[in-house]
Amino acid sequence: MQGGPGDERRGSGGRAPESAPPGSPRGRLAADLRRLRRLAGVSGRELAGRLGISQSKVSRIEAGRTPASRGEVAAWAKALGASDEDAAALVALAESALLDVRDWRTGLAERGHLQGEMGEREARARRTFTYQPSIVPGLLQTSEYARRVFAMFDIPYSPENLAAAVTGRMERHAVLYTDRSFDFLVTEAALRWCPGPVHVLLAQLDRLRNLSTLDNISLGLIPQGRPATTYISHSFVIYELDAGQGADEDAADNVPFVEVETIHANLTTYSPDDVRLYRGRWERLAAAAVFEADARIFLADLAAEVGAAAGRSS
Repeated sequence: MQGGPGDERRGSGGRAPESAPPGSPRGRLAADLRRLRRLAGVSGRELAGRLGISQSKVSRIEAGRTPASRGEVAAWAKALGASDEDAAALVALAESALLDVRDWRTGLAERGHLQGEMGEREARARRTFTYQPSIVPGLLQTSEYARRVFAMFDIPYSPENLAAAVTGRMERHAVLYTDRSFDFLVTEAALRWCPGPVHVLLAQLDRLRNLSTLDNISLGLIPQGRPATTYISHSFVIYELDAGQGADEDAADNVPFVEVETIHANLTTYSPDDVRLYRGRWERLAAAAVFEADARIFLADLAAEVGAAAGRSS
């Protein structure tokens, strides 16, 4: 998401997604599946043949880089002759592994900022859907707006890391000028939120108008006066990944996932049921939004109102 830190993956020029932390549910699942295969005396290639997947996917699951579905884990256990009890335990662990929780404090202790990881995830995605009810999304922020957002973060950045985070966020913007597609829904409240002098907000509104003209960007704005189609919730991002990239025949197993930023941590859910819930929420929110020319008119009117109000108060 775009207000604070966090993220990962392999994309154009990116690196492979990092392995799950050993103590995380996905890390424990990966270790248990790997142990089960080795105890059965079955090679990764042979197991892949039994499951009808590639050896590379077996390796990624065992490394914790690719989430395994409940069905895949059940088939894995059956193919290796696991007991019903052990198979049920693995499937239960697979369920919990579909939710990844990474707290900001730990992430920022390991690195000065997390913008590089976020950029890799954006480069990897074919299309992203970002809903933001409180601030302008990070990919659309001006440098000064971003600097002030980072300065407000609950876990303080050092001056050096603050400057690096802003630079990293600006470098992420290069992905907007690629073949990736970006859909944004932003509430009027987020557009009116001003993290400093009025000129910071006016510059930000101007940037939004300019970016909205790009063919690969859809900017939807949700005016406060419109009848609600659903209630306003927290921000989220839905990622749709490439279904077939490079030589990896299992790239299509990179299913959509959703990322949610909270105050203390970044949450990522790979559960298909959860993804459907967020898609439904996106569609209802989009029904109340204005797009394209109407969105640009809305931004121009809002900027005029904000500028006039600032002039009257000065």
